[in-house]
Amino acid sequence: MQKYDCLIVGAGIVGLLAGYKLLKKHPNLKLLILEKESDIATHQTGRNSGVIHSGLYYKPGSLKAKNCIEGRKELIEFCNKFSVPVENCGKIIAATNEDEIKILYDLEKRGKANGIENLKIIDKDEIKEIEPYVNAVKALKVPSCSIVNFKEVCIKVLEEIKKFGGEVILNEKVEKIKITEDSIIITTKHDEFKTKKLINCAGLYSDKIAKMAIPDKKMDMKIIPFRGEYYDIIPEKKHLIKNLIYPVPDPNFPFLGVHLTKMINGNREAGPKAVFAFSKEGYKKTDFNMGEFFESIFYKGFLKIALKHWKMGMFEMYRSFSKKEFLKSVQKFLPDLRMEDIVSGNSGVRAQAIGKNGEMIDDFCILQEQNQIHVLNAPSPAATASFAIGEKIAELAYE
Repeated sequence: MQKYDCLIVGAGIVGLLAGYKLLKKHPNLKLLILEKESDIATHQTGRNSGVIHSGLYYKPGSLKAKNCIEGRKELIEFCNKFSVPVENCGKIIAATNEDEIKILYDLEKRGKANGIENLKIIDKDEIKEIEPYVNAVKALKVPSCSIVNFKEVCIKVLEEIKKFGGEVILNEKVEKIKITEDSIIITTKHDEFKTKKLINCAGLYSDKIAKMAIPDKKMDMKIIPFRGEYYDIIPEKKHLIKNLIYPVPDPNFPFLGVHLTKMINGNREAGPKAVFAFSKEGYKKTDFNMGEFFESIFYKGFLKIALKHWKMGMFEMYRSFSKKEFLKSVQKFLPDLRMEDIVSGNSGVRAQAIGKNGEMIDDFCILQEQNQIHVLNAPSPAATASFAIGEKIAELAYE
């Protein structure tokens, strides 16, 4: 049986950064990262829109706000040091009616409380200077937003991990975890591994891994999958979007709404639609996992949130199947975009923790249990915040 000082489950950006930070602090650590897929960063990390968030939306003092702002700075420094393409393009949040203007000012106030610099409410003329094709009465200008390919970041992080002597083994799905007096034994499909410390960064399956490791622990949350579906803007119309254009978010709903994104490769995309996924890795509308589906819909917390937001849920499901309805959402602030200008694009699944009380857990959630650390909730902006989250995990591991 192979023996390690620390074993990390999951080679997404959070798992990789946890390993990187641990090895920077303890270069002689014998560390292993297990990944069930045939490549790193194949799920949430490799399927997001590549936006490095400013930290604007998050409650002041929350882990999201603190880690996003700290992590963004270190992420950009890492990209510059290791020649990963990154661009500071900025974004606007566009208010299309008078009712949204108050929310815009609330966002500005929250952003300033989080220490975000150079925020500015701008009028129609200034909007046109930045985004000539946007129709809005006012907008919040957020200069501190950037874009990157997070998969490329992960490739560079993995190279550094290997330089420190860390290992990553692919195609190894964790099937069993046994706790002994002085160690933890991880059984996979092909092998067994013995470790002193376990770090769970399994994303969509983080609750499952935690349940394997601490079966007697009462969990007041469950990971529920939500699929985000995007449309690509055809090359001939990408000039309509200069940088990042976001709508004013609905304060009663945890997602940011359909927005327009400039990608680091020069492409443009619109989305996401946010719909309940019938499988934790359900990237297509037809993907269905019976066990995961029934586990989600019969969860007490999901039933409560479904009853509370059923109208929004039904609308999102309708918009998922109706290209015309999706386009209407975009045309509110980009009226020149037409049906033939958008084609079906990428999709991703967000791992969203929901409490038994029916509330979506908004902040990052990290559970420490003896010689185990479980990252149980790390939705957006986890990729932006990954360097800071990795630092936190490394500190907890050797507290």
